[in-house]
Amino acid sequence: MPNRLTLKKRTNRLVAEINVVPYIDVMLVLLVIFMITAPLLTQGVNVNMATAKAKVLDNQDQVPLIITVDKQGSLYLNDSATPTIPMSAQQLAVRVAAELQLAEQQGKQRQVLVKGDKDANYGNVVSAMAILQQAGVSNIGLMTQQPDNTVS
Repeated sequence: MPNRLTLKKRTNRLVAEINVVPYIDVMLVLLVIFMITAPLLTQGVNVNMATAKAKVLDNQDQVPLIITVDKQGSLYLNDSATPTIPMSAQQLAVRVAAELQLAEQQGKQRQVLVKGDKDANYGNVVSAMAILQQAGVSNIGLMTQQPDNTVS
């Protein structure tokens, strides 16, 4: 017969602790996702747009192509891999034509807008519009800001 001192009575108790390791893993994955996507959310170039009282466009399924002309006359495209780096006129024309062709293959129509700085040379904005027409854009819209005072 075994010694009574060497035998211990086993008790099966429930462990009332939360295992937080999976939650930490999920939190770290979400942190990495937000760190990667946060810089992508602020696309575009800051320009001082002209103010005008205009009708707001309807929300569409696809994001419109927005060509920005800053006051130095540099051209930017919101749908490029580097939307804050200026493009040449040739690069812009090729990229816009490709985007329009892709949308046409999908049976959709892509809206094209020009966002010009209010201090930009008028000729630079018109040149951008001419480049877009050469790329095959038939309808070009101009973006403006709503005026601060709504008194008519």
